[in-house]
Amino acid sequence: MTQTETSTPFSIAVLGGGSFGTAIANIVAGNGHDTRQWMRDPERAESCRNLRENRYYLPGVTLHPELKITADLEEALAGCQIVFVAIPSKSFREVVRRVAPLLSPGTMLISTTKGIEHDSFHLMSDILREETTDMRVGVLSGPNFAKEIVAGHYTATVIASEHDELCSSIQKALHSETFRVYSSNDVFGVELAGALKNIYAIVTGMAVALDRGQNTISLLITRALAEMMRFAEAMGADPMTFIGLAGVGDLILTCSSDLSRNYRVGYLVGRGRALEEAVAEIGQVAEGVNTVRLIKHKADELGVYMPLVSAIHAILFEERPIPEVIRDLMSGAQTFDVAYSAKPQG
Repeated sequence: MTQTETSTPFSIAVLGGGSFGTAIANIVAGNGHDTRQWMRDPERAESCRNLRENRYYLPGVTLHPELKITADLEEALAGCQIVFVAIPSKSFREVVRRVAPLLSPGTMLISTTKGIEHDSFHLMSDILREETTDMRVGVLSGPNFAKEIVAGHYTATVIASEHDELCSSIQKALHSETFRVYSSNDVFGVELAGALKNIYAIVTGMAVALDRGQNTISLLITRALAEMMRFAEAMGADPMTFIGLAGVGDLILTCSSDLSRNYRVGYLVGRGRALEEAVAEIGQVAEGVNTVRLIKHKADELGVYMPLVSAIHAILFEERPIPEVIRDLMSGAQTFDVAYSAKPQG
């Protein structure tokens, strides 16, 4: 959808030079909005600006001619009503802290990062609220591989916010013939789902590496969803959010494709690589590796039954052999199929 004469274009900044940030920037620029993409690395920004291509993250994809690319934060943010923050979780707070003084009150701040801050167990929307004042905060999450978005494959996502105007504005800014945006008011649930699903992509990648069949993948995805819903309930999120696009939709996608960085890490570990080697070979941030540690600790603290999380943690961080962990999983208590109560069922 291009802007019509009755639509007022937004001024939009996208912070982050990765694949998803680039895809979002390309969409909104193509929809006729004044769009600036900020990249931390001046050399990479100059390369993308001159070549009209982000060769590191989205090779072969032509960037929209009206997309402005800069390494200057003030230039990127000047006069913007909407700011997408597409920064890895480990750098998220630092960038938002730099951005905060440059924002006008009421700016719509949208996190697209599916991760959890290591030291605090804070989600990205928590960081946006903590580091800024008088902003409207939202999160964007769903089954969205950047390469498929820019290729024009039919895709849907979820914008979650307590502010209805923010949701409707993001729907207008992003909607196109191939990209559909649904809304939600469960910010915490949508964001938690986006972080949790990364864990389970690691274990399905391992299963494929071990030549397990589709029965095994279906088993893992289904039990993963049950674990996610149990954890969501214990944390105060709405478990029903997890049967939507941001939950089961993103879980299926991430656990089924080697386009997923977390899946590829799991695959390499399943093939016998050390975790550090696997992460280095991927060359991009796999948020699930950090998230496994955090969720295992929080689940133990809350007494939430998450056997898959425990198994993945044992393989990645306790140096337990994969066959041994699998045997323990398959010999565990057989509980009710669809129960997602936070406590184990008898």
